[in-house]
Amino acid sequence: MYFLRMFINRVTILLVISNIILSCDKEYHSSGSELLLSSALKSKSFVAPVYSFQGKVNYFQTDGLPLLQLGKIYLPGLGTTEANITAKFALSQNPVFGNYTQNREDNVDENLVPVIDEKETVTQVYLEIPFFNNTDDKDGDGVIDALDLDPEDRDSDTDGDGISDYNETNNNLNPLSDDSDGDGILDDVDQDNKTYEHENRVYEIDSIYGNPNAHFDLKVYELKYFLSQYDPATDFEKNSRFFSNTDYFENGFFGETLHDGPYQLNFEELRFNNKEDDPETEDVDERETIGTRLTPRIRVPLDKTFFQKKILDLEGETFLSNDDNFSKHLRGLIIKAENFDDDLYMLLDISNAIIRIEYDYDQVLDNNGTANDTSDDTTEKKSKNFLLSFGLNFNTIKNNNINAQVDQEILASQSNKPSQNIYLSGNGLFSTLRLFEEEGQGDQVLDKIRSNQWVINEANLVLYIDQDKYNPLKKSLFPDRLYLYKYEYGAPITDFSIDNTINNTEKNRNKSIYGGILELDALDMPYRYKFRITDHVNRLIKKDSTNVTLGLVPSNGINIINNRRAETVGQDFINYPTTAILNPRGVILHGSESEDSPEGGLKFEIFYTEY
Repeated sequence: MYFLRMFINRVTILLVISNIILSCDKEYHSSGSELLLSSALKSKSFVAPVYSFQGKVNYFQTDGLPLLQLGKIYLPGLGTTEANITAKFALSQNPVFGNYTQNREDNVDENLVPVIDEKETVTQVYLEIPFFNNTDDKDGDGVIDALDLDPEDRDSDTDGDGISDYNETNNNLNPLSDDSDGDGILDDVDQDNKTYEHENRVYEIDSIYGNPNAHFDLKVYELKYFLSQYDPATDFEKNSRFFSNTDYFENGFFGETLHDGPYQLNFEELRFNNKEDDPETEDVDERETIGTRLTPRIRVPLDKTFFQKKILDLEGETFLSNDDNFSKHLRGLIIKAENFDDDLYMLLDISNAIIRIEYDYDQVLDNNGTANDTSDDTTEKKSKNFLLSFGLNFNTIKNNNINAQVDQEILASQSNKPSQNIYLSGNGLFSTLRLFEEEGQGDQVLDKIRSNQWVINEANLVLYIDQDKYNPLKKSLFPDRLYLYKYEYGAPITDFSIDNTINNTEKNRNKSIYGGILELDALDMPYRYKFRITDHVNRLIKKDSTNVTLGLVPSNGINIINNRRAETVGQDFINYPTTAILNPRGVILHGSESEDSPEGGLKFEIFYTEY
């Protein structure tokens, strides 16, 4: 029986296997097999129509910016830009000069011990506007990346003295010098580096264009126009707006001249010794040690008599009781730069600008045992600083376009004629671009693409620099980046918004997929800018968005894309990107009607897969 059961089981298994084999269709079904064949998927490219139109703004809003501009710069083919500054002050409520209020000094309260008249006297007044400094230090070793031997290794030894940058910084040595205190003994064997604190710290100055050694005249005037925070034309319900064409100096709203003299920029750290010696440290004279270090900045003396009269002499008066009263009393400054011997244009850190008022006052050293009688008090002179910060401020910017071709392109664009060249600059030249619009065909190009059911892999907008316009080419003249946006709304396109790429090693290189970054050719010359607008194009094809006009401007950084109001040459008010206002550089590109571009001018190329 056992062998019989074994035989039956084996026969059953063989029958099942035979059934499975016979039930399989040896002729494979052909349905859908072409999806696996490379010959059925064809990758192609299509050069779509795009037209450029030249634009220009007459003036733009310049108040409330994170920086202010000062100087003069000429851009080949784009003209000259000049910028001056107007600013009001911000005052703390009821400031006290010396140790006591003016009320105490006047001894009007018989219940209080009388105090002396402190005789506060202005000794110096300075206008200070810091430069922007690049302080990037990725490895945290105390050496900025621009000067670091290896910016990503804190144990690197930039000065080659055998001590790492990190250890030198922590031990108060100079990681950029093998002899920090300059006594002839190298740091690795020197046992006394106390004098190193007298050495300048090193800064990399940012946002200075043109010749940093240029000479010019710097002038500072009293402003006689009241800068109201709120607009009287709106019953003071909205903030006031100040535009680049507002020039209170030319309109006669200036008073006393507070400074007028030749000037040249100084990029060194400013160091000042302590003014007083501490009697409790007999072995150290603090007057020989550094008490104040200031980053590089514009620093010029102002008329001290003016500030004595306008501020210190009015201690306790209603003029200084609040910011509004003070603004009506001392309305601000006009800062002008003129008579340059070479181009020099500065972006300045206005948020940290100050007026530094240095003054002396009397302090009681000994009352000789007569607290209620100040006539026999022994006094000594003490020194203090009073700082005025800047409040509301704006730029006056003047443009002198010397290229008649620019005006011709603007007139042609106003008649709906595409441009041969695209002129972009921070002084108000911009371009608008229209995608997919064949002349007289409306959206037929888009409709054709939709009917083809292409799968869009990538869409690029490429703009080529007109290199023939520059001789020689200077990379410093060109915007490092351009910004492409929805013109009518002043809003970014979706490719900008969804691009989350980050670059921590290079400045202004985030959102690298979206692009707009200056590219160089094989000769290391400025060549082109390219935007990847794949998502924008896909949305147009899927009818998820409308085919809006795009705007193109220079960019000073993709983190400053909020808008300011501006008036175009057609007297239309538009939302103009702040990033364009803050970039003094410019570029000439081949437009859609260019006749001499080796690359065919402006190019809009779509890469797709066709089934």
